[in-house]
Amino acid sequence: MPNLTLDTLRRHALARSLFRPTTLPRALQRLGFVQADPIRAPARAQDLTLRHRVSGYRAGELERRYPRLAVEEDFFVNYGFLPRDIHALMHPRSATRPWTPARWAQAHEVLAFVRERGVVHPREVDAAFAHGKTVNWFGGASNASTELLDGMHYRGLLRVARRDGGTRVYAVREAAVTEADATQAMDRLADVVLNKYGPLPARSLTALISHLRGAAPQWAGERRATGQRLLARSPQAVVDGINWVWPAGENPASRHHQIDDELRLLAPFDPVVWDRTRFELFWGWAYRFEAYTPAPKRVRGYYALPLLWQGQVIGWGNLAVREGRLQADFGYVSGKPPRGPAYRAALADELGRVEAFLGL
Repeated sequence: MPNLTLDTLRRHALARSLFRPTTLPRALQRLGFVQADPIRAPARAQDLTLRHRVSGYRAGELERRYPRLAVEEDFFVNYGFLPRDIHALMHPRSATRPWTPARWAQAHEVLAFVRERGVVHPREVDAAFAHGKTVNWFGGASNASTELLDGMHYRGLLRVARRDGGTRVYAVREAAVTEADATQAMDRLADVVLNKYGPLPARSLTALISHLRGAAPQWAGERRATGQRLLARSPQAVVDGINWVWPAGENPASRHHQIDDELRLLAPFDPVVWDRTRFELFWGWAYRFEAYTPAPKRVRGYYALPLLWQGQVIGWGNLAVREGRLQADFGYVSGKPPRGPAYRAALADELGRVEAFLGL
């Protein structure tokens, strides 16, 4: 494609991801997947992502409206929220770690328990079955019932009906009558990946397709062929020695991809930010998520939000709510903020939007 530059790709990426705010159902369908994270700083990642793409969005709205939306919590390339038509493609799902007959017996007992009650909280299961404790993935102790419910959810036996105080509450997931065709299902899941995160360096896209092992482990052996088919049907171009890929039917060089003057604080898992290789190519510096980095070793902060303005990520902000007031601390790649009233006004507008989003 002639006249394709890194700046062109950057504009394309921003324009297609930061689309005009719409309704919550339409935004979820357009994104195809919204990554979730439990950390609230000052809100959860899914809410920080959706606030830029849903008109009048407020923190916690997805969780509040979830029971009435055609959306499911589940694992995709990461854990998050997917429209039901996409979610259905991944099931019935097998797990990489098979259960013993004894574990399956426990699962069937719990499944009958949930079916009888309709919707259950994990503490109800724990009280009824007394499964005891187990060692969780980070070495601590967890209720064995919680781990069993997680495994049943992953295998498609249960679905998340809602959350109570952040805790998943479960219902029986009725299995599909017919299984999806492996090739067709994997191709559609791959399209969701590229649509969500494109344009991407081909190597980043290949890595993302490998993550579909978690989405559909029963088809893990199909990933390489799936990636090859995706590349074969997607437009590509080499820019500065790197092969880039984007969804079919789109023109990265379109003059419609305009950069606005709105300043945005982006979530660490926002699709604009997610691929760290692309981030560094686009903006010339490396962003790292440091919530799990020991405090003395942090460079930018516990939950630094990349700061996007006029098509450039010029720095980051750490936000917190203390005594009902929003507090913000900023850092800049250049070492200082842009000069002039335009930047100050844009920053004030964004902080005002964050306060409304948080209900302050």
